[in-house]
Amino acid sequence: MKARSNDLGKDEVTIISAGVSIEGKLNSNGNVRIDGEVKGDINASGNVTIGENGEVNGEIRASVVTIGGKVTGAIHSKEKLVLESKALLKGDLVTKILVVEAGAKFEGNSSMGGAETTKIPGQFPEQK
Repeated sequence: MKARSNDLGKDEVTIISAGVSIEGKLNSNGNVRIDGEVKGDINASGNVTIGENGEVNGEIRASVVTIGGKVTGAIHSKEKLVLESKALLKGDLVTKILVVEAGAKFEGNSSMGGAETTKIPGQFPEQK
């Protein structure tokens, strides 16, 4: 008899296939791959991969996020965010490591966890 583990679902992959559209919040204890369309937030303990034809309109929270398709919404990646060459991200991102392949498009603000920011005088005028 196999002992139960607290890591239940860590190696599991939830796949939203091409041609499938879902609306609502998606929570997973494992990894998630989106090749279809999701309208809603995605929270995963593992990794989230958005395939080249995948589309997400919502916030994504995961350890590692890889985007090959289109995402409109904020990304919170604990470890790494990869924007593949055909990726389009419209939204803010927070991650430790950011990888942007040539051809990827990103519209938003980025924050690299733990990185110190230095303000350059006159670079961004303060709004009053």
